[in-house]
Amino acid sequence: MSIMKRMSLIFRSKANKALDRAEDPRETLDYSYQRQLDLLAKVRRGVADVATSRKRVELQVNQLDQQAAKLTSQAEKAIQMGREDLAREALTRKSALAGQISDLQGQHANLMAEEEKLTLAQQRLQAKVEAFRTRKETIKATYTAAEAQTKIGEAVSGISEEMGDVGLAIQRAEDKTANMQARAGAIDELIASGALDDASSLSRGDDISRELEAMSSQSDVEAELARLKGLSAPSAPEAIESGDVLSPEQQKQAEPREGQA
Repeated sequence: MSIMKRMSLIFRSKANKALDRAEDPRETLDYSYQRQLDLLAKVRRGVADVATSRKRVELQVNQLDQQAAKLTSQAEKAIQMGREDLAREALTRKSALAGQISDLQGQHANLMAEEEKLTLAQQRLQAKVEAFRTRKETIKATYTAAEAQTKIGEAVSGISEEMGDVGLAIQRAEDKTANMQARAGAIDELIASGALDDASSLSRGDDISRELEAMSSQSDVEAELARLKGLSAPSAPEAIESGDVLSPEQQKQAEPREGQA
């Protein structure tokens, strides 16, 4: 199968599927019923036209019959008056009218047959249209009931399109929340194990560096603490008198000597 044939097949299949989704059987039935009514109206107009033509032929035949009767009367009167020539002329015209009357009667018979045929077709078509209308209304009522029942079932079971979208949104929110919680837990574990450095921590780098930095920091703390203790302790009298300020270690060494003295 060529590419063009495959593309054409795919396009037709998708178009057919889209039409099936867009089609409402009730609207299609109403449209078909309207088309049948239009056809029935055309047949009725055809019957009326044929009947009008038949009536027109009947009027012409009646007029010709009246003319033929008049010519007959004129021929009889001419014979009574001894005018055979006039009587012959009248009968000649009557004979010509007889031919026209015969032709019109043939047309009248054909129109009658055509009118009967169309009338019978109209009656059959009207019966079919009426049967279609009854069936159409039955199908529409059944379809509407089935549609309502389906919507109620979907609403109760929660599988309707709207409920399905809401359910999918809830599922996506739950999945994203679970992923975020898992990511936060994983980051905490990596930071705790040292596999991932904490940007806010002072002990960044490898474990040896962190330990050395911790020891240095502790030593600094101890030195600062000792210095603060030395500043807050009372100064030795000797140191005050001599004007020298002893360090805390010197004060400790000086205290026993003072006690001994």
